[in-house]
Amino acid sequence: MVVAAVATAVSIPLVGAALTPAAPQLQPLAGGVAGAISEPGRTPVAAAPAVPVGDSRVSPARAIDADARFGPNRREAPTVSSLTGYRWPIPKGRITLPFKAIPGGEWINDGRLFHDGVDMASFCGAPVVAAHDGVVLAAGRRFDDQVGWIGDLGPYYHRLDVHHAWGNLPNVVVIDDGNGYRSIYAHFRDVTVKPGQEVRAGTLIGHEGATGHASGCHVHYGLFSPYETKTFGVRPDIVRRMKVPTHEVARIDPLLVLPGGDVALRTRSIAKAIAAAAAAAAPVVIREAGSFGADQVRRR
Repeated sequence: MVVAAVATAVSIPLVGAALTPAAPQLQPLAGGVAGAISEPGRTPVAAAPAVPVGDSRVSPARAIDADARFGPNRREAPTVSSLTGYRWPIPKGRITLPFKAIPGGEWINDGRLFHDGVDMASFCGAPVVAAHDGVVLAAGRRFDDQVGWIGDLGPYYHRLDVHHAWGNLPNVVVIDDGNGYRSIYAHFRDVTVKPGQEVRAGTLIGHEGATGHASGCHVHYGLFSPYETKTFGVRPDIVRRMKVPTHEVARIDPLLVLPGGDVALRTRSIAKAIAAAAAAAAPVVIREAGSFGADQVRRR
């Protein structure tokens, strides 16, 4: 479907999205802007039911990824160059915010405030698919156990309970890609998968939205290995306000593994990136002169 209109969508920090009305709200990463328009004639889909607050799966003593990084079964994070089989979560739209240092970023990378994923937008309610084969680890607003926090999540969960703020979090899907990395997709209007479900690249996992107080409908896509030993810091005011740990497992730039990512970074167009990747993968036609002067076609 041709996108009728696309506006820049900016992600509000996932942890900042849990601020209660009584607390001072964090500003969008690059200022408030309008989101993409709703698709004409699309029927709204009901959000997935929330997991009860008291569910033991969401209240561990500390973030589980610390075990993957430092436990007895620790292994090295696979190299980025070894990652294959990725596709775009949405087939059309624009890159609205790349993986880079930005003013107001909620993470700290090499001393700079940073945006730890790629934001992409098409239209509100657009289908979003899995970027890689894998198993769903989290789906909905109970995702923090699976996104690479390093430290104790108890005070953060307690704050959410006390302020009844779970509903302020974005809808998020986290998938174990089966290659030592996890994909994080955020801000869904609704999700269509459940934890434990196996998915293939291209499986519908939800619809583009603006949950978590995002400034417009978009998908925030992040990628990390729980075996990575490098870390990103968290902005100190967010740590104080939200009671979250001070670090997360470092992310990688998703445009390094998405087809035509370099074209997307240059043009901001997902469709152009996909077309460029397809053209680069197409067989090369070589014409050779035959014994009687007729051309012979050889593909490689």
